[in-house]
Formats: sequence, structure tokens, C-alpha cells
Amino acid sequence: MALASALLQVMLDAVRKTARPMLRDFGEVSQLQVSRKGPGDFVTTADLRAEDTLYELLMKARPGYGFLGEERGMIEGTDKSHTWIVDPIDGTTNFMHAMPHFAVTVGLERRAPDGSSEIVAGVTYNPVMNELFWAEKGKGCYLNDQRIRVAGRRDLSETLVATGLPFIGKSGHAQAIKDIHAIGQRVAGIRRLGSAALDFAWVAAGRYDAYYERGLKPWDVAAGILFVTEAGGSVTTIEADGDPKTGVSVLASNSDLHPQLRKVLQAS
Repeated sequence: MALASALLQVMLDAVRKTARPMLRDFGEVSQLQVSRKGPGDFVTTADLRAEDTLYELLMKARPGYGFLGEERGMIEGTDKSHTWIVDPIDGTTNFMHAMPHFAVTVGLERRAPDGSSEIVAGVTYNPVMNELFWAEKGKGCYLNDQRIRVAGRRDLSETLVATGLPFIGKSGHAQAIKDIHAIGQRVAGIRRLGSAALDFAWVAAGRYDAYYERGLKPWDVAAGILFVTEAGGSVTTIEADGDPKTGVSVLASNSDLHPQLRKVLQAS
């Protein structure tokens, strides 16, 4: 693939290999929808198997790197300056309901001697749609072989904005409704499709004008932060300061819309 470094090629190969059995599993999920028990246990197994595959492939290629996964948690490596950040199925609920909007996502975090860090490479793959988003620091963002850029709209009333809502058992429902009420009065539409990784990727591709959400995790946002910035956009926390890599709150959009949306969300 053009422009992809050896390091990024490791990530691309890993998500592709992980996705092959996932496509078969996705077909099985469609059949399980009709059963009374439903596909819950099956999907949990698929999720764990996908993370096992990613772990084995990434650690074989770069054995010293750390690994942070949704299922395994943090595994320290001998190389303290690099950490894989992985979500094997981002959009698990969609996967469980046989909705073809989910992704395998991997980001690589590099830590400097002073303790600061940045995401230097990212890959997000929706295997059903065969859409592979990828980026390296300073080299742009791509969808398959095409370079992508954020949309250029500046008028909030013309924008399509993505968000997420807390699922059952999570806090933050009241704030999420306040945010939707505040944003919804100012934009052309709000969408909630259920995969943070793909929300970021779609902002980078100009399909969405912006994306915001609170209460995420590092594996939800790692690759996506790099996608949007490499596609010419901005990513910050919703609050006045903070690190969007933590996932506590994120706002991604083009640079013209960013201060407008941030102001609205901070007041909600």
C-alpha cells in the first residue's frame, strides 16, 4: 500500500487477519438473532478471540511494546516508549444485532522522555464494508488508497454531527441529553451509529462535520484522534483543557467549527 511504512504495514496486516474470522462470526450472528437466548455469549467469545489474534500478531512483530486492550487491560512491555492501544470490536452492540457498522481499531502511542505522548499511527477497519482507514503522523489520512480530508463547512446550521449515548449501566445519560438538546438546535442533524472509532474516521473522511462524546476509553479514540488531525481537523477535550487520548471527553471537527461547537457543549 502506497506510503505505508513497515510499522504501519504490521498494523494493516494485523487488522486484516483479525477481520477474516470476524466476518464469518458476523454471518453466524445474523442466524442467532432468531434464537431466544440471542447472540450475546457468541459475540463475547468473538470479541475475546479477536483481541487474542491482535495481541499475538502485534506482539510477534514488536515484542517489546506495551499493549492496552479493552479485554486484557494494560500489559507493560520492555519498550516503555511504545504501546499498542486496541479495540477488537468497536461497536459490539451493533455486531451483536447484525448491524454492519463496527470496526477493528489499533493505535500506536509513543511516549517521549519527558512523559508526554502522542499517537503516531492508527488503523480502523470495517470488514463488512471493506473500508480501511489508516494514518501515520505527518503523512496524512487515507481510506483504502485514497487520501481523505475533513469537510470544510463553517456554518453550524449546515452541519451533520455524530455523537454517542451511554449504554445501560453507564452514567452520564442526563448530560448526554443536555448536549443533544444544545447541539440539536444549531445543526442540520445529529447521528448516533454506535462506533466511536468509525465516528472519528467518518469525520476525517468528511462524512460527518463533527463528532463529540463523553465517557469514552483510550481504545475508543486512539486511532481516530490521529485520523482527524492528519485529515486537517482538530481534536480536543470538550472542557477548557485536558488530554483527548484519555477519552473522558472528545470533540473532533474542522478548525472553523471547533470553537463554535466547544462553546455550545461547555455551556450545556
